[in-house]
Amino acid sequence: MENPAQPQDTGRVRAVLIGPPGAGKTTVGRRLAAALGVRLLDTDEEVERRAGRPISEIFIDSGEEHFRELEHAAVVDALRTHDGVLALGGGAVLHPGTQEALAGLPVVFLDVSMAKALPRVGLAGARPLLVDSPRARWKALMDARRPTYSRLAAVTVLTDGLTPDQVTAQILTALGARP
Repeated sequence: MENPAQPQDTGRVRAVLIGPPGAGKTTVGRRLAAALGVRLLDTDEEVERRAGRPISEIFIDSGEEHFRELEHAAVVDALRTHDGVLALGGGAVLHPGTQEALAGLPVVFLDVSMAKALPRVGLAGARPLLVDSPRARWKALMDARRPTYSRLAAVTVLTDGLTPDQVTAQILTALGARP
């Protein structure tokens, strides 16, 4: 029987962007995909499309554990079928099966300081894990996730002080990719 954590064909994904909320995964992902002439698939958007409702509602109605299972399924499916750039939700790397599926892939950790991230994410309810005490929650998330982001990354780019185009250029160079 096939192990669902292992994608059948991982040779097609050009880059997988990981990092905390506010790192710029979707914004940079769009630019990176355009530079490479491929499509961007954002797993947060894919989960919402499949569920037919926003992530914040999934959290409220079904809980974080259910959301993480939906997210994992979306990531594994994307790694099997997507031939472009993949932007993962900030917590997608928490699932052990997702970590296993990302091994050996061109994973890019978009790192960002809290000072730069929080203005980007805002303080609204669209980010369910940042609703109460966003600064403390963001710091706790990063303290818990940073080791995993770093371990999975083939490339790390600190996005502080860089434009999305500059971040994209650094990724292209680091991956040895040509548009």
